[in-house]
Amino acid sequence: MSGVNEIRSTFLNFFAANGHEIVPSSPLVPRNDPTLMFTNAGMVQFKNVFTGVEKRPYNRATTSQKCVRAGGKHNDLDNVGYTARHHTFFEMLGNFSFGDYFKENAIELAWKLVTKEFGLPKDKLTATVYIDDDEAFGLWKKIAGLPESRIIRIAGSDNFWQMGDTGPCGPCSEIFYDHGDKIWGGPPGSPEADGDRFIEIWNLVFMQYEQLEGGVRNPLPKPSIDTGAGLERVAAVLQGKHDNYDIDLFVALIRAIADLTNADPQGPQKASLRVIADHLRASSFLISDGVLPSNEGRGYVLRRIMRRAMRHAQLLGAREPLMHKLVGTLSREMGQAYPELIRAEALIKETLRLEETRFRKTLERGLAILDEKSASLTKGDMFDGDVAFTLYDTYGFPLDLTQDALKSRGISVDQASFTDAMDRQRAKARAAWAGSGEAATEAVWFPLREKLGATEFLGYETETAEGAVTALVKDGAEVDSLKAGESGVIVLNQTPFYGESGGQVGDTGVMTGDGVRVRITDTQKKAGDLFAHIATVEQGTLKLGTALQLDVDHGRRSAIRANHSATHILHEALRQVLGDHIAQRGSLVSPDRLRFDFVHPKPITPEELARVEDIANDVVLENAEVTTRLMGLDDAREAGARALFGEKYGDEVRVVSMGNAARELGSNAQGSNTLGWSVELCGGTHVKRTGDIGLIAVTSESAVASGVRRIEALTARGARNYASHNLSLAKAAAAELRTTVEDVPARINELLEERKKLERELSDARKKLAMGAVSGTKGPEYELINDVKVIAKELHNIKPNELRGIADDYKKQLGSGVVILTTSSDDGKAGLVVAVTPDLTSSNNAVQLLQAGVTLLGGTKGGGRAEFAQGGGNNPAGTKNAINAIKHSVQPSLTAKSE
Repeated sequence: MSGVNEIRSTFLNFFAANGHEIVPSSPLVPRNDPTLMFTNAGMVQFKNVFTGVEKRPYNRATTSQKCVRAGGKHNDLDNVGYTARHHTFFEMLGNFSFGDYFKENAIELAWKLVTKEFGLPKDKLTATVYIDDDEAFGLWKKIAGLPESRIIRIAGSDNFWQMGDTGPCGPCSEIFYDHGDKIWGGPPGSPEADGDRFIEIWNLVFMQYEQLEGGVRNPLPKPSIDTGAGLERVAAVLQGKHDNYDIDLFVALIRAIADLTNADPQGPQKASLRVIADHLRASSFLISDGVLPSNEGRGYVLRRIMRRAMRHAQLLGAREPLMHKLVGTLSREMGQAYPELIRAEALIKETLRLEETRFRKTLERGLAILDEKSASLTKGDMFDGDVAFTLYDTYGFPLDLTQDALKSRGISVDQASFTDAMDRQRAKARAAWAGSGEAATEAVWFPLREKLGATEFLGYETETAEGAVTALVKDGAEVDSLKAGESGVIVLNQTPFYGESGGQVGDTGVMTGDGVRVRITDTQKKAGDLFAHIATVEQGTLKLGTALQLDVDHGRRSAIRANHSATHILHEALRQVLGDHIAQRGSLVSPDRLRFDFVHPKPITPEELARVEDIANDVVLENAEVTTRLMGLDDAREAGARALFGEKYGDEVRVVSMGNAARELGSNAQGSNTLGWSVELCGGTHVKRTGDIGLIAVTSESAVASGVRRIEALTARGARNYASHNLSLAKAAAAELRTTVEDVPARINELLEERKKLERELSDARKKLAMGAVSGTKGPEYELINDVKVIAKELHNIKPNELRGIADDYKKQLGSGVVILTTSSDDGKAGLVVAVTPDLTSSNNAVQLLQAGVTLLGGTKGGGRAEFAQGGGNNPAGTKNAINAIKHSVQPSLTAKSE
């Protein structure tokens, strides 16, 4: 038993057999400790359990915890590759007791595992205890049988653990392994303790006090245990190695690197091989836990780790991107213990490949400028900080890379002038922002962003976390606190709350702390990437520095995610059905619906809309994984990613892909997207798999502007409720019509035809009634005006569109003459028509006659032609006057005048 995987499983199974719950490793991004950049110890995920804030269904636990130390207080980055035991990524084996067993059981379990399960010889082991921990001293003698000379009392913070200035604390006890006198060094506490002979392999923390303000320590009512054993160190001891990089795991990784670069693992390039192997692990695990390279916060640390490895790949002579080719080896070595590594393998490879491709261009440009600007410098000289800033600001060449490149020549960088150049750039940015026309209440955000930096967004991976309050704003000004009942804005160092952007609305939820409860009603982005939580304090007083538990409204966020992913799918479905001209022109993604505006010159037919909906739901049913990649903007576009209207993109973008790239669903399918069926640049939150959307139901299609159409849709429960409601309506209609749901359309058509027939019959009856047509009577009554036959009648409740037919019949009966008809209705409307037989139009134009009377009905000009004109208004009382006015306008025929 000596392989890393076997050692890990032996450790976990041993403690499981002794009543411990095997708890999976928590992510590398801490959800419950806003003070930490990365999870750096096994106890981090149990912090709230130790303090009593959280209850678990077990009181004993064991883990193999992923850890990273590469930023902030715990930063081993610069030592990695050059020492035997420094790593950016490592695994911490641990066992924990939450008020259950204490010192005696902890020492007994540790000793049994190390000597019985791992088989280490007792004479090679030494224990340390805190200087006044007589109890632990006695237990090591009793349980392990160690002589007093190998139980060493250590004073100071090295053997006393504290969670913080206040809170749980207690003495430590360590186990050291003696590599033998062939290696220089002495036991812990000796003048030679810094040597490498005695190596700590386990640390036991006896959490037995609570540290209060003022230095007072009170005994905890339930003392607890927190232990940690570095897996790499334990493996080195069990495999008979003094160097962690000689264990089986690293040997496999280094061999893979050597095979690709032809470098000798024991040659002068040994350090570069180790840097790449270590940084490959850190980079891959960070990416699998949702961290992507960026210029802020955790993403910046990841980028530094990646680029440091990539720089060493270049030193090894690698001419093409190297690191992505090693991910398969890492997955084979560690994927069984950490399946998230396998699940994210494609994303890890693509992120590493793209980052290294871009970095090689940066490196080439930066090194050329660096060589030129430093050519005249010699050992002991200082490189110009202004030039270093230009390399950073213009060419993306980090300061630490400039320093690293010059270190071998003994040249340092003038950091003071670098900082001055940075300050000047910020001043210019402030001046530009001040002239942007922002409201006075918004003036607080730019200085805050400059002071605090970007908010770390955790919401791609989690909806709960802890965050520390870094600023409070009320009425456009910073304040120190917000009391119960007050509203304001909260800024945190990190947050799972999404800030409104890209059409997606901001998150809501609750934040809680010690005696404080805050309701979040919206989240906005200020000054680019500062997240502003719109809040009302419901209980207590919220102060700067307060640590808060952050809980996004899960149901609301889930609905938003489904609607956002559905928007992407509908976009691609529209393009495939309607054509490649489809381009987004706005969107709204809220919890209850989605809205999507796009370029299209005409209404979508019902058949086209049904096809769009069918394609979209086929992709939903495919239940394909939704993947996210960080890519260069140009690379993303070349891969077929679509940009969203109104969004501003930097050099790097998040690319969201969903669906099978090979599926052909529409008449316009091109197969141009190499990353998926739908590929878009997007910073929003999305479902894990397309099946999580459930169902997409398009509810409407309309025009919003010239050449711009809009569809609205529902997903998941909303879509199901919509479908259920429509089915209920259909069933109700079927019952009312005394038919089946399937036959409702046919039955409605029958009824419509019957209605049309009845309307025709009714129209004929009204016409006959209006004309007084009785079989066998003489012709219609008329009067002569200027020798012209004129029929003028006031009708009631005759539809305006029926007047023409009546007028035509009168014209036929007259043979020659003018017909004037008005109609009025109970709803306050009046209609007017004038009809003239063809022989009279030269002297009596119907349009001109109509104009003489239509204004008396409250209308305007009306319209028509010489033989027929029609108009109307909203003054039914004026019908008689209108008729009289037209009568007075009738002129004799030209024939009559000539006679």
